[in-house]
Amino acid sequence: MSRTVPMTRVGYVALKNELDRLKKEDRPHVVKQIEEARAHGDLSENAEYDAAKERQGFIETKITEIEDKLARAEVIDPSEHRSERVVFGATMVLEDLDSGETSRYQIVGEDEADIKNGKINVHSPLARAAIGKETGEEVVLQAPGGARSYEVLEILFD
Repeated sequence: MSRTVPMTRVGYVALKNELDRLKKEDRPHVVKQIEEARAHGDLSENAEYDAAKERQGFIETKITEIEDKLARAEVIDPSEHRSERVVFGATMVLEDLDSGETSRYQIVGEDEADIKNGKINVHSPLARAAIGKETGEEVVLQAPGGARSYEVLEILFD
């Protein structure tokens, strides 16, 4: 895969920190666990050894995935990309046209998405429906329960 991975500066730093933790803390810890399990003797029936080796495989896979994402990262600073339209990194304030409730979402990369904190994946149905819309325009989201309509009340670039 050679396509870029869009992310905000905050998301990039968080991934970098996770990579550092995996390399400097988790990897050495699991190596120590493997060494300790080896000291117990017969590896063919050693559950501690098997679990540690499985954890090591998980850590190494995660390291490879993060290194790949960081290498392909396209860091986008929302404050530098002011626009009249909803774009990656923008925070949008939406009004549900059925209930009148307002909600606020920032469109971020997939590793940054956290719906509880108002951050949605750029590839989510809501983000895809909203990208390109201007303040005052309607966003129609095709949801499993039927179409939902929102109005873009505000577009912010923090």
